[in-house]
Amino acid sequence: MNTTKTAVHFTDNYLLNPTNPISVNLIGAGGTGSKVLTALMEINESLIALGHAGLQVRLWDDDVITSANLGRQRFAESETGLYKSVALINRCNRWAGTNWKAKTVKFEKDNFGRLPEEARAIITITCVDNVQARFGVAEILKETSYRKHYQDEPKYWLDFGNSQDTGQVLLSTIGEIKQPNSEKYQTVASLPFVTDEFGELLKQSEQEDSTPSCSLAEALEHQDLFINSSLTQMGCSLLWNLFRRGMTEYKGFFHNLKDFRTHPIKVA
Repeated sequence: MNTTKTAVHFTDNYLLNPTNPISVNLIGAGGTGSKVLTALMEINESLIALGHAGLQVRLWDDDVITSANLGRQRFAESETGLYKSVALINRCNRWAGTNWKAKTVKFEKDNFGRLPEEARAIITITCVDNVQARFGVAEILKETSYRKHYQDEPKYWLDFGNSQDTGQVLLSTIGEIKQPNSEKYQTVASLPFVTDEFGELLKQSEQEDSTPSCSLAEALEHQDLFINSSLTQMGCSLLWNLFRRGMTEYKGFFHNLKDFRTHPIKVA
């Protein structure tokens, strides 16, 4: 009897047993990014407790904290006027004793087409609020993958995106990840970029009004209070499983908070 093998992606070996902390570029420190950073702190503490080298995070965001950010994002009134990335990273470092870094610039090429400094990371996580930024990150990741370098070789891209009460999280590989021989599973070495697989859908979903909200009440008209946090918990669980289980059958999910439905996306 012919049986169909379950398609899985096995985590890159270096993530499971690294010699140094795994470098992570977290891009965006707003409604989703500020919560993802907290989850990364939890993952880091848990990995270290299990004998792993943990994570080394750089948080990229050039925005400053305004009153509209209070409530939905992880900021206090006393932090108004500070860079989001600086406020969050300082808080993490004080709380957990980490030496994570804040970047107060956009993760984008400069006017001469040069890559941003420290663009290379083993894992890139995007929590950006517009489609153009995603395509810009995709271009940078493809370019960094062409430049062979032993340190911080890019492996994975995890993208978070949402509208008012729906969203998605999608995992991509940066190039092919070497897979073990398996009689039990159909191994999948390459997971396509979100901008390649869902590029047209992303462009169609781009909101016409991208102006910033002037108050929390106005911000809540654009995004449900808990859409960011619900995406964060499920998306970071996917990342955690890459470390803990060393494999995944799923590369992401579509999530609808309005009617509490989530649709998983298999790796193949």
